[in-house]
Amino acid sequence: MDAPVVSSAIGVALLTDWILPFLAAMQRELFLFSAVWILISAIDDLCIDIIWIVRHFYHRLTFYRYALPRTVEQLVEPHADKRFAVFVPAWGEAEVIGDMLHNCTRQWAAHAGRYRIFVGCYANDPQTAAAITQAARTNADIQIVYVEHDGPTTKADCLNRLWRALLADEVVERYRAKAVVLHDAEDSVHADELRVFDCLVTMRGAVQLPVIPVRTANSRWVSGHYCDEFAEAHSKNMVVREAIGAPLPLAGVACAIERNLIGRLARLNGGRPFDTNSLTEDYEFGIRMGAAGGRTIMARIFDSEGKLVGTRACFPDTLQTSVRQKTRWLTGIALAGWDRIGWEGNIAQKWMLFQDRKSIFGTIVIIAGYICLLLSAILAAAQAQGLYQPPALRADVIILLWLNSAFLLWRLAVRAGFVAALYGPREALLSVPRSIVSNVIAIIAMRQACTNYLRHCLGAPLTWDKTAHHVMPDKLAHSD
Repeated sequence: MDAPVVSSAIGVALLTDWILPFLAAMQRELFLFSAVWILISAIDDLCIDIIWIVRHFYHRLTFYRYALPRTVEQLVEPHADKRFAVFVPAWGEAEVIGDMLHNCTRQWAAHAGRYRIFVGCYANDPQTAAAITQAARTNADIQIVYVEHDGPTTKADCLNRLWRALLADEVVERYRAKAVVLHDAEDSVHADELRVFDCLVTMRGAVQLPVIPVRTANSRWVSGHYCDEFAEAHSKNMVVREAIGAPLPLAGVACAIERNLIGRLARLNGGRPFDTNSLTEDYEFGIRMGAAGGRTIMARIFDSEGKLVGTRACFPDTLQTSVRQKTRWLTGIALAGWDRIGWEGNIAQKWMLFQDRKSIFGTIVIIAGYICLLLSAILAAAQAQGLYQPPALRADVIILLWLNSAFLLWRLAVRAGFVAALYGPREALLSVPRSIVSNVIAIIAMRQACTNYLRHCLGAPLTWDKTAHHVMPDKLAHSD
């Protein structure tokens, strides 16, 4: 027998007797691991869906008798005429901060004198400082505030400097602000935002408006997946958190915190309302606020044109920048947040903390699922060539497969429904394939977050990784 023929026979035998059975065993174990945990997570998410559905139809049936106003016209104007302090931290924001401040001036023209924008910047960032100074020339309600040391530092450090600037301003001008409003340098504010805050902020202590991502031109997938995530999170998940009595994590933008409440939290933290050691200071602030007795209203109110009152913003539009941002979120919320916050609070809060932190383990399950799919494709190809005959699936495995398939379709449909309500049917259809993009970004970010956190456990400090901004929503012209 020729040597090539012998080698070929040995190779086929090795493939059929060893390699393919090994791959089949691996595929079976990965399938059971991922399928079971996907089912558990799906049931957990379904509970959120059911609560939202019950709440939604209850309010519909009672004509929102016991709910918040639905439109701006239904808001009752408050009697007190107090000023809002708007905090905008800025480092390396020369491309957007000027447009953002000019937009605030235009949108809030009816509230002139009722607000003051404190913009924090650094002496070693002259381009950003120049853009702020230029915008302040047309609006006396804009005040530039320099951080005492060179940047970049953390966002929390800049916010604490703005807090001290507000305290000094209150003493000099003899007033007391009604609330502190948080915004980022790339935000496009709504004209009715301050009116909503004015009417609602004293009810519970804080108000969060929806964040409405605007995808950038030619970034249908990466930038667009933020539209899908926020549409569901701020239309459903945050609403459910409020409904069951769990503290709401603030988004860091489009939120107002009552002045006395933030002052009380500052006193509890040595005069600094925001923790400079946190990568997600806004998230933790909302949880700490709940522990201090404050509550956040998730305000979904529509303007006179039927549009949602919220803040529009552009998110990262490349894979690299999105991964960097998601890495910081995962590290700060799911890993470091576990150490810093623990599992305090009532059962509702513990459930929501589990929702926030299961993303790390969920990403591992997703990886296992994708590897299982790859192995299934390899085994199917081998079966088509007559090299492998898979064993018959057990009845319980078939049931598990059908259940997960049904839950997957339900999850995609739910997200598409919320996306359609905010962005229309085209974006809703795109949200289905964008779920794969979201998973890929989560997988890469999870790996980097775990690496960063492991280094932190070994003694390395966690470092702030700022998201770069280069475009305002009002400047976009979609070309795709």
